[in-house]
Parts: sequence; C-alpha cells; structure tokens
Amino acid sequence: MTKKGAHVDKPLAILIFVLLVGGSMIFASAALGYLARGGGNVSSVVFNHLVLGAGIGVIALLITSSIDYRVWRRYAPFFFILAVIATALVFVPQLGIVHGGGRRWLEIAGMSIQPSEAMKLGTVFMAAAYFSAIRAHIQSYWHTIGGLLGILALPAALLILQPDIGTLGIIVASALAVYLAAGVPWKHIAIMACIVLIAFGALIAVKPHARERIVTFFYPSQNQQAEGYQIRQSLIAIGSGGLAGRGFGQGVQKFTYLPEPMGDSIFAVAAEELGFIGSVFIIALFLVVALRGFALASRAPDVFGGLLGIGISTYLVSEAFINISSMLGVLPLTGIPLTFISQGGTAMLVSLASAGILLNISKYSTSNR
Repeated sequence: MTKKGAHVDKPLAILIFVLLVGGSMIFASAALGYLARGGGNVSSVVFNHLVLGAGIGVIALLITSSIDYRVWRRYAPFFFILAVIATALVFVPQLGIVHGGGRRWLEIAGMSIQPSEAMKLGTVFMAAAYFSAIRAHIQSYWHTIGGLLGILALPAALLILQPDIGTLGIIVASALAVYLAAGVPWKHIAIMACIVLIAFGALIAVKPHARERIVTFFYPSQNQQAEGYQIRQSLIAIGSGGLAGRGFGQGVQKFTYLPEPMGDSIFAVAAEELGFIGSVFIIALFLVVALRGFALASRAPDVFGGLLGIGISTYLVSEAFINISSMLGVLPLTGIPLTFISQGGTAMLVSLASAGILLNISKYSTSNR
C-alpha cells in the first residue's frame, strides 16, 4: 500500500514533461519542412500528432498513473492476446494498409493505427507477470528459456511477416531486460543470448529487406541514391549542425533531401538546428530517464512492480537510443520512432500510457513509504 498522500516521482515526471514539450517543438520545426514540400496540410499534421498522439497520450498517462499497477498483472494475458490479435488484423485485406513495403497499419474510421505499438507494452506486461509468477521454478530451463521463447513466439512471427524488424528488436530487448532482472541463472542467460543471435542471423539471411539494411550499415557509400540515401542525408544534417547548431527552425535538410523529417529522421533535424550541445542534451535526458526508471523499479514493493518498471524503462529508452544510433550510423536503419518526439499517433499514445504506469509504480516505491 502507498503512504497516504504519496505522489508520483517528481524528477521522472519532470523529465517526461521536458521531453514531451521539447519534442513537440522539435516536431513543429520538422513539420515545416514536410509541409513546405507539399507533403500534407497543417490541420492533418497537427491533428494526427498533437491531438491523437500527444493530446490523447497525456490523458492516457494521467489515467494509467492513477491506476494501481498491480491491476496489470491480473489482466496481462488478456492485454497481450488482444495486442497480438490486433497486430494480426493487419493481414486482413479490408483492414490492413501497406506502406513503404510493410503491412503494419490498420485503417479504422478513416484513421490509421499501428497495433504493434500496443504489443510492445503487452509483451512487457506478459513477461513481468510470468517471471514474477515462476519464482519457485527460476532454475528450470523449461520455465525460463521455454517461457521467454513462448512469450516471444507470436509477436516475432507476426512482425517478421509484416516485416517490422525494428519493433521486433524493441520487444526482444524489453523482454530480455525482464528476463535478466528476474534473476535467472547465468547459464540460462548465455543460452538465451545464443538463441537470439542465431535467430537474428537467420532472419538476416532469409529476409532481403533486413539483409539490405545490414549491407548498407557496413557499406554506407554504396547505393547512395537507394538504400544508403537516408543515412547519408542524416549524417549531412547532423554534421552541418556543428557545435551549437544553425538555430531552432533554421535547419535546411528538412526542406530538401532528408527523408521522413517528422518520423525516424527527426533526430537529424534536431541535431542540425541544436548542434552537438543540443544533441547531447537530448541523449542525456533519455539516459537519465533510464537510470531513474531502473532506480524506481529497484525500489518497487513487489517482484512484478520491479520487473514491469524494468521492462517499461527499457522499452521507452532503447527505442530512443536505437533511433538515434541509426541516424548516427552506429546501428542499421530500423524505421522506429524517437520516443516522445517523432510523428506517430499510436506510438506516442502507447509511450505516454507506459510512462504513466511507470509513474504509478513510483508511488509505491519504498522511498514513498
């Protein structure tokens, strides 16, 4: 139970607020470039991101931050199954939308949603609930390795078929974080790491799309007008920002050559306008969010709360770091959004709802008792 009058963790709440408000400003600047190209109209851009994403997302954050996080343990299997079913619906011809070579969206009432975003949170729920329930069997290969593979099987199959390897990477990273935090033996961890590496190696071998991303990563100078185009333009934008940047709203690449300036390339827009100093500040914010989230999870009053906090913190921050790393050429391009900043109503909504759950866990932290 919480102490009477206990509140959410203020430092974490402030960090989320700064990222959301600052991200909205960065998004507004990036949107200018997109609109100047004739890529859309102001009303649709504002409605999709600020209303459907940030607006409803903040409401979701307020709701989830007020719901006792232990409720999610009871409903974790149902949420997980619903998220899997919704993701599978993208393969229904009347509902699924194909864009950019992937079938990842549902069109409902004239709006497009990406159900795999909910599967990120659903998998964290399921992993936290499962590993908190098998504490007595933590030495069993069947319960640990078999259980994790069982949780990941359906999400992996659906995301490989779409294909959406970036989202699969986030889900695997979050589930593995829960797996590690659950205290499984190191032998199990080593075996699981080998399985993951072999699985991703096989995926790269059989999926041309994934293989092209890897080849572009190692040889970015090849096919600069095709697979290597985005990373090349991203690096030009980031490099032209220099130490202090061109100034907010003064970026050039968003108006011309930078693909997806409101989407997965938005960090390049921010780096060009805010420079090295601003880029480091953004990275530092996400790093502090991770550290604060892990610290709060370590002080949760029960195993489920701790594992859930670890999983959500990993999901939110690994998504951001993978996006930033891909824009810097440190990792292959993935197409995943920059948390709290990139365009994407569904991604923003689920991210903010997840942050609300993390804030609720902080109410029950031993520091609040």
